[in-house]
Amino acid sequence: MSTRDTNTPQKTPTDWLDVALANRDIGFAIGVMMILGMLFIPLPSFLLDFGLAISLALSVLILMVALWIPTPLEFNSFPTLLLVVTMLRLALNVSSTRLILSEGHTGPGAAGNVIEGFASFIVSGNFVIGIVIFAILVTINFVVITKGSTRIAEVAARFSLDAMPGKQMAIDADLGAGIIDDEQARERRRILEEESSFYGAMDGASKFVRGDAVAGLIITLINVIGGILIGVTSYDLSLSQAANNYTTLTIGDGLVSQIPALVVSLAAGLLVTKSSTHGAANEAVLSQLGHFPKALYMAAGLSFVFGLLPGFPFFLFTSLAVGIAVTGYLMQKHMAEKERLVAAEPTESESSQSTDPVADMLRLDDLRLNLGTALVPLITSTNAALPGKVKSLRNLFIKDFGFVLPPVRIKDSADLPGTTYSICLQGVETARGEVRPGLMMVIVPTDEDIDLPGERTREPTFGLNAIWVDDARAAEAEVRGLTVVDPESVITTHLTEVIKEHMPELLTYAATQELIQGQTKEYQKLLADTPSKTPGVMLQHVLQTLLSERVSIRNLPRIIEALAEASATTQNVRTVVEHVRGKLAQQICQALTDAQSFVPVISLGPQWERELNNAISQGGDEDAFLMSPQRVQEFVLAVRREIQKFAATDEWPALLVSPSIRAHVRSILERVSPVTQVISHNEVHRKASLRTVATVGN
Repeated sequence: MSTRDTNTPQKTPTDWLDVALANRDIGFAIGVMMILGMLFIPLPSFLLDFGLAISLALSVLILMVALWIPTPLEFNSFPTLLLVVTMLRLALNVSSTRLILSEGHTGPGAAGNVIEGFASFIVSGNFVIGIVIFAILVTINFVVITKGSTRIAEVAARFSLDAMPGKQMAIDADLGAGIIDDEQARERRRILEEESSFYGAMDGASKFVRGDAVAGLIITLINVIGGILIGVTSYDLSLSQAANNYTTLTIGDGLVSQIPALVVSLAAGLLVTKSSTHGAANEAVLSQLGHFPKALYMAAGLSFVFGLLPGFPFFLFTSLAVGIAVTGYLMQKHMAEKERLVAAEPTESESSQSTDPVADMLRLDDLRLNLGTALVPLITSTNAALPGKVKSLRNLFIKDFGFVLPPVRIKDSADLPGTTYSICLQGVETARGEVRPGLMMVIVPTDEDIDLPGERTREPTFGLNAIWVDDARAAEAEVRGLTVVDPESVITTHLTEVIKEHMPELLTYAATQELIQGQTKEYQKLLADTPSKTPGVMLQHVLQTLLSERVSIRNLPRIIEALAEASATTQNVRTVVEHVRGKLAQQICQALTDAQSFVPVISLGPQWERELNNAISQGGDEDAFLMSPQRVQEFVLAVRREIQKFAATDEWPALLVSPSIRAHVRSILERVSPVTQVISHNEVHRKASLRTVATVGN
């Protein structure tokens, strides 16, 4: 007598499903091997019926996914799946051919119930009808759908590969302008690579569909001719009886293969024609067709006219015309309501404007971007990109410098020439430039003569040679590897550099207080307890000095701690800043680290170190720098020579000096090379690895 172990848990259907999903890679491999096995191993009719049912269901599944997928890249496994499904149909064709040729003399049920069902339903006792229908399906699949999909996939693959360099440079330009961060740039590059790979794979996969259609046609001819010969010679059937049996079975077999092939071909066509359209096929097509009510009215009127023609069914066309007209009316009403709601919402620019004209005139903006009249569409058009790009600068400065950028006010100005813009800081014009709306700027590499037709100009931010060209020439320039930027990016880049240069001026006392209020109560109390009479003003001066050297103030708690430590012994802002910089050594070194994990530095020769140290005169809490103007000029020229050796390759090594002279050397160099960082030995973190790339000698 056997006993059941009550401690052994019984597996539920859910448990079996979990096991199957955990081993789906093995299941997929077994499925592929079974498909290959069907090419050589005879299948009984009931297994053939099961395989044909799977083929039909799988083709419908693929079509539904192609209809509802938002973007083609979300179904990037389609080329692989297409190969597997095509191989499945061909393997089933081989198995059905084996059964038809070996058992076709027994009657229409020789190759299973699925083929018999298709044959009896389509042929209906007359195999000529079946031949005609089969020929039509093959023509539709091979000549219309497959050929068109193949051509679209081929062109899409070519254009996608040609446009890849330009799209990659556009991503780099947006990243450089701060519109996107590193993570978003990586995601865009990944999507770009997947898009190129997908369309390239679809170009090759479309050949599977064409080959499948040709193979199906050849297999059908073999079945008919071979079956008749076998029936007449081997089984003593009459010619008419053999033709009826084998042709009926072959037509059923051809239909049960061509219908899934037609469905999968349609899915492939939907994927490659969707291109940049986002959303399910029904959303994209119906929303775009219904976006023009006048077109619906015209279609309704034409349908009604057809109904009035002699011999045409009046009631049918009239009903259709009424239905289309009602749809057009509803769509027009829906669009009008949507436009009304959009118009009722106040825009950001409208809400920011002052209602009092006098107050608006007296208002002094920290940052203002004035646009000439020809540039107004850059902010007023429906797809205007300039406001969004300017707004994204706030995230850039918070991330890179810990600096909260004040709102940038964008206004049109009749005082400016039409295509000119100006940047004002606290009511004073700081910079201006000129762009050409509707054109693209091509940046010309140094010392190169580019034979590109267009308007020669200078890039306003860095003074580089550039050319304004139209969209066609811009695409040509991208293919040639040149940098192409739009007018909005030109303005945004110029604005970014101006803000970087004037960050200390924009960090007002009010802005400093906002930063303090954003800290925890402990750090607010620590700052308030510093010996300084005005700790808020002291912190403002320290932060302004750090920003002037483009050192991030994002780690404000660490800065407050260092300020509290230094202010206990001195109230000299320069001395406090040097102490704070020492506490930020790891941050400063990390910002200067190159791709090889080294901090490249330019060192001073011993004579310059000695002479600069001797030029410092101590006087209580203050020190003075006394050096003849001629020697200062010689020092500047010597440093500039070394810096320019690396500036050509866009490398900016830091200048390494002793702590006592760092602040003075920085004040000397900030006018000739503000980008060059000047660091002292106290600011070199213990884990940083220095690499001396040059030495400033006499």
